[in-house]
Amino acid sequence: MVRRKIVNINEELCNGCGQCIPNCVEGALQIVNGKAKIVKDTYCDGLGACLGHCPQGAITITEREAEAFNEKEVHEYLKRKAQAKQSAKPAVTPPPAAPTKPQWPVKINLVPPKAPFYENAELLITADCAPVALQNFHSTLLPGKRVVIGCPKFNDARSYAEKLTEILKHNNVAGITVVHMEVPCCTGLKWAVDKALQASGKQIPVTEYEIKVGGEIVEL
Repeated sequence: MVRRKIVNINEELCNGCGQCIPNCVEGALQIVNGKAKIVKDTYCDGLGACLGHCPQGAITITEREAEAFNEKEVHEYLKRKAQAKQSAKPAVTPPPAAPTKPQWPVKINLVPPKAPFYENAELLITADCAPVALQNFHSTLLPGKRVVIGCPKFNDARSYAEKLTEILKHNNVAGITVVHMEVPCCTGLKWAVDKALQASGKQIPVTEYEIKVGGEIVEL
């Protein structure tokens, strides 16, 4: 045991919304019985990447006696989680669709909230690492879709949710495909889509894919 900085969660303030979860790259946080909890002290590096993503202000950094952060344990933990997900669903190759005309811009922060190309479109919302990690990304996922890309690790997932809400409110989007990497922070993209659907009041079918670090694609 060492005295070090570590995340502290005020359970009286926490409402279990889960907004902190995607921002913990180490996967140290999870919702248990409706409250955010630290899975294990050795998984928390104490840097506080989850701070600022809690609307209730329930997360702080405290200094206390705790087991030292163990990067090797974190790696094994995330590897086990990834393997469990992979065994739950077989790897798939989405069928290619008809090609569409080029579109620009594509960044979530740059695309307009209303535009003709959204009308009755299949919208592909993807993490910006995915096109590089998946070798056949363009041939299997991009054709037939309008695309927006972003990174919830380096941008605010809440601002993504707000922008996507405006897009869904002001356009008739036919379907949504979400593509993210297998790291915990990247799932913030799906969280933003879920929040946007809820806020927009739209009922739009959503398909979710996860790209493994080895380049495989799995439907969730």
